[in-house]
Amino acid sequence: MAVFLSELGRSLPAIGEGLLVTLEATALGAAVALLVAFALGLAARSRLLVVRGGARAVVEFLRGTSLYVQLFWLFFALPMLGFRLEPMACGVLAFGLNYGAYGAEVVRGAIAAVPAAQTEAAIALGMGPGLRLRRIVLPQAYPLMIPPFKNLLIQLLKATPLLSLVTVADLTFQVDQLRAATGGTAAAHLLLLLVYFAVAALLGAGMNALERRAKARLGTAGGGA
Repeated sequence: MAVFLSELGRSLPAIGEGLLVTLEATALGAAVALLVAFALGLAARSRLLVVRGGARAVVEFLRGTSLYVQLFWLFFALPMLGFRLEPMACGVLAFGLNYGAYGAEVVRGAIAAVPAAQTEAAIALGMGPGLRLRRIVLPQAYPLMIPPFKNLLIQLLKATPLLSLVTVADLTFQVDQLRAATGGTAAAHLLLLLVYFAVAALLGAGMNALERRAKARLGTAGGGA
């Protein structure tokens, strides 16, 4: 343990850099996932069968295939087709597509949960589809999306160790280097568990605050996460 702690002190800058890479991948992956979730979630509610069917097919494909395989396909197979992405870009894109597909179901379900009377009242007031969505439906659906989005965000964070498999020096990679140098397998993995737990707890607290704020703006405050 003394050797591990001594080497840990010397490795802290590298571990800090790895943590920043993990946080960057989580933030960028979540941003891409959010865009994918809204695009596919709204397309899945389209009146046009071809749009609705296409969105459903993409969602089912992305949810039905492994994130691990998707990441490896982007990293190893895509260059064979003439497209080469940086390792971090492969990770962010894989996370965004995979978790965005799950998020699309969240968006679709939350919009469907808004009472139909709200939409009917907006139509009676002469609001067009875009205005109804922006001013009536999404503000009421948004608080419903936050708890499942929080779960997906934490799942995305916990998937970031896959980055080390495509040469990205994330937190797991840096701590594994420490483990290899000291032989402190139990201590190194305990350190990883604690750091990931701390980051997940901070993300969860942030999302809980976001949910309380959304409910307060909607006038339904009083429930926590």
